Amino acid sequence: MISDLKRVIDQVCRDKGINRDLLVKGLEEAVMSAAKKKFGMRREMEAQFNEELGEVELFQFRTVVETVEDEQTQISLADALVLDPDVELSDELGSKMENVAGLGRIAAQSAKQVIIQKMKDAERDVVFELFKDRKGDVVNGIVQRFERGNIIVNLGRTDAILPRSEQMPRRSYHQGDRIRALLLDVKQDARDSQLVLSRTDKQFVARLFAIEVPEIAEGIVTILSVAREPGVRAKIAVASSESDVDPVGACVGMKGSRVQNVVQELQGERIDIVPWSPDPAKFASNALAPAEVSMVVVDEERKTLQVVVADDQLSLAIGRGGQNVRLAAELLGWRIDVKSEQKYQKLMEEGFQSLLAVKGVNQRLADTLYDNDITSAVELAETDPAALAEILDGFTPEACRNMIEAAKAVPVPKVEETLSAEEDASSASPPVDEA
Repeated sequence: MISDLKRVIDQVCRDKGINRDLLVKGLEEAVMSAAKKKFGMRREMEAQFNEELGEVELFQFRTVVETVEDEQTQISLADALVLDPDVELSDELGSKMENVAGLGRIAAQSAKQVIIQKMKDAERDVVFELFKDRKGDVVNGIVQRFERGNIIVNLGRTDAILPRSEQMPRRSYHQGDRIRALLLDVKQDARDSQLVLSRTDKQFVARLFAIEVPEIAEGIVTILSVAREPGVRAKIAVASSESDVDPVGACVGMKGSRVQNVVQELQGERIDIVPWSPDPAKFASNALAPAEVSMVVVDEERKTLQVVVADDQLSLAIGRGGQNVRLAAELLGWRIDVKSEQKYQKLMEEGFQSLLAVKGVNQRLADTLYDNDITSAVELAETDPAALAEILDGFTPEACRNMIEAAKAVPVPKVEETLSAEEDASSASPPVDEA
């Protein structure tokens, strides 16, 4: 080893930020590995770094015997007395061996590899300790290179990886570009990159708003949920802990400056800022904006919402490809079913409900039957199977006959009971219990 090894150790620790004790221990293990290859695996040895001399010293331990049978583990009494006049038979005698410099080219190369690996392990520990508490934060870096569609980003102290799956669609980068991303994961043991970045995670939107909006950083305004389709549209639900602070206005900023900064970072991704409400009906109405909601039917047990909107608001509430209602459902964590007023009125009709009561008939099938003037289970039961097969595309005559038989099994009010009920209603007297 070089004579100024101590200086080299100090410089490596300073430049790489590696714990000095870890590097010295790795160096001692490297010397041991090389020594065992040169002098034999059975030899009991110990390597120690001498701070004063700045070198790694190697010691071997052998048993003192009268006659040597194994040179690797034994030493004769005569030779032992030269080293230590007070030694006796069966004692364990330690003696300094030749220095690392004499271990040979192969052994030195082995030592070098062990040192390099120890340095990598130490660097990995340093990176983990440095970034473990920053998971979920937004970090800035520079695009370093590209590997199989992944982007390697230099964060200054170390590199991170932005996987292809976490990249924004329709956005390309070049080497040297500045990039901002969410620190998605920090791995302690990783063969490649320990730090994983994301620009598609929905929390990236929340963290960007926390940077732009002081009220969020101060805890006055809170982002309670986020729904996102990366590169296209996002919705965030916000609430304020102070009555005089408008959470939506705080996020929008003066003339929309704050939200525009976030939109610009996300390459034009549209962002809807929704006021949160503990009432799921009110929250759903806010989340489906800009559509105007007429009515919301809440099913707490199933966590479903049936939202009714005006006929001309239906396409706006659903959005292109169902995007608006899909994001609203993700924001609430409830299932949302949007219907027009006309369709909802039809659902409430007794005849339509009787169609839904027929075994095997779902809402879509009931809609088809209703649109073809089969408006109740009674009418379905009286329909010709061949005519029904013409209405229902893909249904065989046999399937239609089964549906008609199922419709006959649906209970309907008797004519006498219906007339009696109508007479009772007109006379405002209690209904007669025929039973």
